[in-house]
Amino acid sequence: MESSNLTSVPEDDEQQQHQQNQKPPSLSAFASLPTRPATQSCLQKYAPLEWTGLFDKEEDVCIPDSNDVFHVYMAGTEGPVVFCLHGGGYSGLSFALSASKIKEKARVVAMDLRGHGKTSTENELGLSVEAMCNDFFAVVKAMYGDFPPAIVLVGHSMGGSVAVHVAAKRALPSLAGLVVVDVVEGTAMASLIHMQKLLSSRMQHFSSLEKAIEWSVKGGSLRKIDSARVSVPTTLKYNDAKNCYVYRTCLEETEQYWRGWYEGLSDKFLSCPVPKLLLLAETDRLDRSLTIGQMQGKFQMVVVRHTGHAIQEDTPDEFATLVVNFISRNRIGPHGFEIPGLHRPSQPQQ
Repeated sequence: MESSNLTSVPEDDEQQQHQQNQKPPSLSAFASLPTRPATQSCLQKYAPLEWTGLFDKEEDVCIPDSNDVFHVYMAGTEGPVVFCLHGGGYSGLSFALSASKIKEKARVVAMDLRGHGKTSTENELGLSVEAMCNDFFAVVKAMYGDFPPAIVLVGHSMGGSVAVHVAAKRALPSLAGLVVVDVVEGTAMASLIHMQKLLSSRMQHFSSLEKAIEWSVKGGSLRKIDSARVSVPTTLKYNDAKNCYVYRTCLEETEQYWRGWYEGLSDKFLSCPVPKLLLLAETDRLDRSLTIGQMQGKFQMVVVRHTGHAIQEDTPDEFATLVVNFISRNRIGPHGFEIPGLHRPSQPQQ
């Protein structure tokens, strides 16, 4: 009997354990959460946004006697033209969120530089500063003819270099102001030796636009999600062979032009004969020439806190306010500098 009891105990325990395993699992708040909506929420968070509520329209500007077609975004109906030039690897939509604020006080034009965005040129990789300056002059002439309105030229990073070179040429009589965003010769030149490594360390392929937007934010290149949702898609193109999205601009193949973007930039900036504003993301970026020039009051400088390299994307409201205040402080109107009490004859709106 003892032995039968001994043999029956494991059988009962085994049966009881089997019955417990057959019971439905206990429900909890965590167990009841579905997994699919979380994925959908993540996709919605990084889903592309249209630019149509920010800029007013887009146009393709065809350059005579060439096959070059430059894509521009425009906003606003009155005031001077805030003409925006983006950085390397970005697009005109880099200024989309800030343009929605600036257009309340001025007109905004943001072009896709050659090899970027929706622009199409015969030499996509010919990103010499001279070529990009010529592109700017050609677009302005095609849009406004021989008598363009007052232009406040705004350039970020590589686009800042182009803006400085354009202004230093003194070939645009209607140029009324220059705003350079987070580019200084000393820092830029010192970083060139690391640029190829930096570019190669980026994620190169994206299965979807949402993944690319998510990476740009989580990787730190952009800090404001809504701006990334607008601007990132135009920096990519779909590669049918690889069945994924890749970068629109092959910056790695433009190394021969990098030094030309930034060499001598500080002296050129100081020589520009218009009011100047330098926006920086950090306080330690002024080289010797700019430090002396700033102490002499040759330009206005503002350090924008809590932002990354793309100030216009990370803090678009503050960026827009700084640009509008710069225009107001220097009394820049649609036809140039305005003197209170001086009546100008009416001119057709460009």
